[in-house]
Amino acid sequence: MSIRTLIVDDEPWARTRIASLLATEADFTLLEPCTGGAAAIRAIVEQAPQVVFLDVRMPDIDGFEVVDAIGVDAMPLVVFATAFEDYALRAFDAGALDYLLKPFDEERFRRAIERVRREIRAPTRAAAALGAVMADLRPMRGHAERLVINSTGRVVFIKVDEIDWLEASGNYVMVHAGREKLLMRDTLRALTGRLDPARFVRLHRSAVVNIERLRELLPWSRGEQVAVLNDGTQLPIGRAFRERLLAVMGGVPRQ
Repeated sequence: MSIRTLIVDDEPWARTRIASLLATEADFTLLEPCTGGAAAIRAIVEQAPQVVFLDVRMPDIDGFEVVDAIGVDAMPLVVFATAFEDYALRAFDAGALDYLLKPFDEERFRRAIERVRREIRAPTRAAAALGAVMADLRPMRGHAERLVINSTGRVVFIKVDEIDWLEASGNYVMVHAGREKLLMRDTLRALTGRLDPARFVRLHRSAVVNIERLRELLPWSRGEQVAVLNDGTQLPIGRAFRERLLAVMGGVPRQ
């Protein structure tokens, strides 16, 4: 069995180090390495590696944004690599498949690939564990200021300030930003958890709005209300979410 493996790191020495260690493992097949997150997203989609050795900090798109763009459920097995202990290594150790703290020695690397082999032979709940790690690290990363969206072969960057509203579509979210509509592989709940709750508020189970895009609230049928955005879009407001919306609007300046 050959394990298709992708190395993603902006540092040449790190790519060389991992590749040289894997070269002695007959069951690992190396794909062309990636020097940044955007290239990694394309390679994961197009080449379907089974495991990715993924750097955490990279200049264009960091490792966490790669996971966000691909989606936790669609990600291959991930071994994170980082030189920074401030990324809560205990969370990696408890939930992620594995992590490598740079500079790592050969013994530590061998333990990581053994974990990869075990997971390939007998899959457990690696996706759920990766999701738990990402959730644990959200507070350390702060609220997202941009989204990295893998959209029909493109890697699109959207500043959260540009978002008008978000629409649930199964395990995907339609991001409405001006004239753009971009489908992102994520759930509305998970995506909203990455955004500032003082700026993005749920209107009903399938819609979250950037409150700076709200123009007015109008009465609707049967005593309910509809939110009207600056571009004229009308979104119904669920009764269960009205109080929260009004509370946030009262504390945040409007456009």
